[in-house]
Amino acid sequence: MSKSAVVRIGYMPLTDSLPLLAAEAWGYFADEGVQVALQCETSWATLRDRLTVGQIDAAPLLAPMVLSTTLGLAGLQVPLMTAYGLGRNGNAITVSKALFSELSDVAVADSPLACAHALADCIRQRRQRHQKQLVWAVVFPFSSHAYLLRYWLASAGIDPDQDIKMVVLPPSQMADHLRLGHIDGFCSGEPWNSWALMSGAGQVLLTGHQIWQNAPEKVLGVSVRWAEQHPQQHAALVRALFRAGERVAREPEAALGILAEQYTMAVPQDCLALPFQGRLPIGLAQQPVAASHFHQFGGADANFPWQSQARWLLLQMHCWQQLPERLPSELIASCWRPDCYREFLHDLTDAPCADAKVEGEHDQSASMAGVRDRLAILPDAFIDAACYPSVLSP
Repeated sequence: MSKSAVVRIGYMPLTDSLPLLAAEAWGYFADEGVQVALQCETSWATLRDRLTVGQIDAAPLLAPMVLSTTLGLAGLQVPLMTAYGLGRNGNAITVSKALFSELSDVAVADSPLACAHALADCIRQRRQRHQKQLVWAVVFPFSSHAYLLRYWLASAGIDPDQDIKMVVLPPSQMADHLRLGHIDGFCSGEPWNSWALMSGAGQVLLTGHQIWQNAPEKVLGVSVRWAEQHPQQHAALVRALFRAGERVAREPEAALGILAEQYTMAVPQDCLALPFQGRLPIGLAQQPVAASHFHQFGGADANFPWQSQARWLLLQMHCWQQLPERLPSELIASCWRPDCYREFLHDLTDAPCADAKVEGEHDQSASMAGVRDRLAILPDAFIDAACYPSVLSP
């Protein structure tokens, strides 16, 4: 690739930014012939705005932000696209010690559904006692965090817009607000659940994986305009990130040092390592869960941009009245681009032949037809065993 301008990439200081930081540290961007400048941001809104105005060229974005920004929801309307998912999972729900104790007293079992029903009982008791509503925080209104939290609450008949108060906070502030009693729970990515536990601010109640197995999390977002003007650089970014993600999946411990060096907050490396080592206790019994509940940076279809996942996100936006009545199904083909994934990575990996699948159909690893061979796909089951068709109804 010929030498060209530096690609400016913004990112949030989160554990799932690791493939981006590793791609730079391990020289994969240079190998692919692209020079990058990484820029750490403090909030998702700032990151989005810098991308839409052209102050940065690319960014790991919350998956729903590609759709919400293209639609102009709560901000400028700028068409974005993604050809690559940086990974799956990564989120958890953490609650204050006081609420954890309440739930422990009420729950009939230590399961995500039982905890949701216990929370519903606590909400009813608080209403009868005329106590203030519980306050829950998410990182952005259009985020996997928000939709997973809402889905979990709704599984027990809790209305997230009526029965609790939901607020938006930067991820790095979650643990502090929990410790100070400003919020009762939050849904965030790592390392902020681990840090809430290590700092004594709260207890981790469940993972996002327990709500929707291997849900999409961060994706590489670029504007449609930039992608059209810089196809070679776009391809180089995807290839470098894919190579880094595969290596991070194989060598997570080696990659954690890179993450620790890049952090601007005082989060110890042991905190970063907890989920990778399967040492983060979850649930009422506080039993450690598998590392795969938090991060799937490579392997199987971990990076493939399934259009059916975008459809589920649009359904959630519609369900929670963030969208008008008509679901913009035609939007998905323009901003969720499995065709580009296949083109950019054709010599590095196989890819599914299909652009979409039934989400929720697989409660264990399965396989489907790839471009060259049978391809493994990750489980995608939901907490309520629901299935979502691969196409939207008109």
